[in-house]
Order: sequence, then C-alpha cells, then structure tokens
Amino acid sequence: MIVHHDNTTEAQRQTIQSAIDATKSAAERNRLGQFATPNALAVDIARYVGTLIGTRKRGIRFADPSVGSGSFFSAALAVYGPKRLESAVGVELDSAFADAALDLWANAGLEVVRGDFTRVVANGSCPPAPNLILANPPYVRHHHMDREDKERLQRLAFKMTGVEVNGLAGLYVYFLLLATAWMEDDGYAAWLIPSEFMDVNYGAALKGFLTDRVTLIRAHRFDPEDVQFGDAFVSSVVLVFKKAPPPPGHAPEFTFGGTLEQPHASDRIPLERLRESRKWTAYPTHAKNDRHTLSDGSGPTLSDFFRVQRGIATGDNKFFVLDRADAKRRHLPAKYLRPILPSPRHLKATVIDAGDDGYPVIDRQLCVIDCDLPEHVVEQRHPALWEYLKTAELLGVKDGYLVGKRTPWYKQEQREPCPFLCTYMGRGSDDKQPFRFIYNRSRAIGTNLYLMLYPLNGFAAMLRKHPGRGADVHELLGQVTGHELRGEGRVYGGGLNKIEPSELGRVSASSFVDRWPELSASVQRRESASLFA
Repeated sequence: MIVHHDNTTEAQRQTIQSAIDATKSAAERNRLGQFATPNALAVDIARYVGTLIGTRKRGIRFADPSVGSGSFFSAALAVYGPKRLESAVGVELDSAFADAALDLWANAGLEVVRGDFTRVVANGSCPPAPNLILANPPYVRHHHMDREDKERLQRLAFKMTGVEVNGLAGLYVYFLLLATAWMEDDGYAAWLIPSEFMDVNYGAALKGFLTDRVTLIRAHRFDPEDVQFGDAFVSSVVLVFKKAPPPPGHAPEFTFGGTLEQPHASDRIPLERLRESRKWTAYPTHAKNDRHTLSDGSGPTLSDFFRVQRGIATGDNKFFVLDRADAKRRHLPAKYLRPILPSPRHLKATVIDAGDDGYPVIDRQLCVIDCDLPEHVVEQRHPALWEYLKTAELLGVKDGYLVGKRTPWYKQEQREPCPFLCTYMGRGSDDKQPFRFIYNRSRAIGTNLYLMLYPLNGFAAMLRKHPGRGADVHELLGQVTGHELRGEGRVYGGGLNKIEPSELGRVSASSFVDRWPELSASVQRRESASLFA
C-alpha cells in the first residue's frame, strides 16, 4: 500500500523541479524534450481519469514512463489517495530527476527505475504491467534523434505493436506505443502530448492506433494561445484511452479550450469519420477552433495550378545573404549573386516590382551567394569572392549540417524566380489570413521562410498569354479565407500557424475555375490521368 504524503512534498517537488531546470539552457531542454507538467494540470488529468475508473476500484497500479520529478505521481496520490494505489513505478533517464523523484517519493511507495524507458521495456526489465499510465513523454523532435536510434525505435515499435512509425515522428509517439504494449489489457492511460500528430502525414500511424487498437475515450486539445508549458511553445492535447478494442459504433469525445472539466466546446466524432479525416484538429467546432477546410478532395485545389515548393535553405543566411550594396563594396562578382527577398517580417509590400536589372524595387535589396565553381577556380578567377569565402572557416559556417553536405559548400539549392509566394508562418484569427501571398514581378527568389508557387501546365500557358492576369491571380489568392489556411496548416503554442507545401496545395481553387472556366479542362485531364495511373 502507498504511504500518504501531504502537500508539502509537492511544494518541495516544484522547488526542486525549478532548480534542476535552471541548470540547463533552453536549447538543451528543447533537445531533451524536458517540459514538466504543471501540478494543476496533472491533477485535472488524474481527476478526469478517476471518473472513468470509478470510486470502487482498488488495486491501482500506477506507472509513468518519463516520471521526471514526479508530477503525475503526486497528482495520483492526491486524487486517488494512498489506499487505492497498490503500486507505483516511474522510469527516468535523467539522473538528476531520477534522484529527485527517489528522494521525494520513495517513502510514499514510488519505485524509480533509472534508464531509457524504450530500452527498459525492450529488455524485459520493466516491473509488472500497470493498469494506469499518466504521462507527459519527452518532446524530442525527430531531427534530434540520430538515425541508428530512430531505426531501433521503429523496429521495436513494430515488434511490440505491429505499428510502422514514420521516421518524422517525435519520440513521444514511440513512448505512447511502447507503454501501451506494456500496460495491462483494459487499463486506462492519459497522455499529454503535442497535438501536431493530429494534422500531419507522419501522425497517420498513431491516429490509426487510436481508432483501431484502443478505445479512445477523449481528446482534449487546449487553445493554442493558452500555452500549457511556459517555456515550450507547443500546442498540446490530452489523449485518454482504454487498452481494449473499440466497441461497435464508438464515438470518442473531442473537446477544445478551457479545461478538462470545463471545455469551451465538445462533440462526439464517430470512428468512421475520424478514420477518413486528415485533420483531427478540426474537431470540435468552436469560434476559436477555426480550422475549417473547403476542399473535400473532389474539386480543384491549388496543386492543380501550382507546383508549391519551399524556398532555399542557405545553411547560414547571415553569411550567404548580403546587402547588395555590401556585395558591391566587396567587389563580389555579380554573376554569382542572385537577388533574394528579405524575410517576411522585413517585407511589407505584397506586390514586388522589378528594376531594369531584375532586382526587386524595395528599400533593402539583398543578394545570395550562389557559385558552382571549385574552390581553386574561385581563388584564381575571383579573388574578392575567395577572400570573403575564406572567412567562413573562422565563423564556423562550414560546420553547418546543410553546408557540409554541399559540393562546393557555397552552392545553393536551385530555384527559378516565381511570380507568387506565400509566407510560411504567421498569426491571424477569424477571417484574417495568417499567411501573406506575394505577387513577385522581380527576379528575386525566396528563402525557406516562403513557399514558392510556380504556375503549371495550362494555367502557366494562360499567364504567359495574358500576363496582366497575374494581378487577378494575386487577388484570388488574397481571398482564401484565414479559416481555410489555418484548417489546412497546423498551429503551435502561442497561436503561431505554419503551412507546408502539400498543405497549401490542398487549399480549394474553385475560384480560379469560376474566374477562368477554361481551366477546368486541365483539372479534368489530371483527374482522368489519376484514375488510370
């Protein structure tokens, strides 16, 4: 039986948590994915799960696969009481947190297992299976996971669950799958995780797991502007499920905003609809949850008329992107400089005209170094450029990941100028667009803070024949609603919206066909081709 502890221990835990956090930089904590669950939220989650378990059930075997300093154990102790907790175990990789959890909660009955949960569960050294898991797994993004570890986790997840996890998935996906495999059948689990999986392609495996393999009871998504972690701008969701196949006709409850106890909106979504939905964040309907899409996949979309591609990733904008005046002062050869737009926050205009030389007519003209000559040739033929490139060594530019993969290291990704661009991230509510569409009549390209829209096929031919229609295209892009752009994109903590090329490509383009009915022939040919592909 678990021994009772009073609230002074929780107060100690919060003090220790803050002290350990202070020993690490924000960048280190971001890399490790360490963002502690606020006690009030942990209690709310434990209390809600308690309503599902009921008051009669004793013998709760609690587990947390990333226990940290013990926020969820503290909540379980407070909500269920020590008499109902038959056992409790927490796994923790970070030695400082493992020591803290042991010092704080060992006398209260918490067993602390030191190590990486994904390895502990793999080698069979986990304690007996729990029937309750409350967890906030580490939010380690895929690019902070090395290839070998990612492949190990993919193999392990498939072996233990039969689920094939996409390589872009974060560590929290593996934690949820592996811990569920460990958990006792008919046990309950609540997971506080990033909501990004609900909208992205690499979240499909987890969404399929939640609709087919367990009984998803509730998904509560917090208002993105209500950041749950003061030091991590992550849009969060609480998933509550039972480890049992879903019963026929099951409809999980989706709630949004407010608290678990008092959400701002609620709706039950049948599993059939969830299985067909690309974007789970569209549920439930609420004024602030304005993630509505107009395209159902059957009508024309922007991808019918544009090839959407990210702008270039230079590897180091501070080094490769210069003021044009500075480049001239350094006598850098114009042949190896390309006009490039400034970052969206420094670009106020949405229509960019061109000078006689193709550079945009804006206050601050920029250029990017782009040269494909070998180093010894640059040194011989273009000494001024060579002198500038040599400074990269001292600045550490050549140590960058992207730069290190290029030959020569100062050659950029190739992009042709395009007439239309869309900013990659932004804010906006109601009908206000979170992203801006730019009509670019210059020869400038964009960095990866922009999406570049290249006209395709018959649409491109129309614009070549009628160049004046470019302004009409920009007008139509400007009429895309903020609701739809947010619906196709994704949202992060603090209300920051982002959109990827494929997501922008799914935005409805019915207005283009309404304006120019002859374009429908191109769409029909594309649809016919896909039927016989």
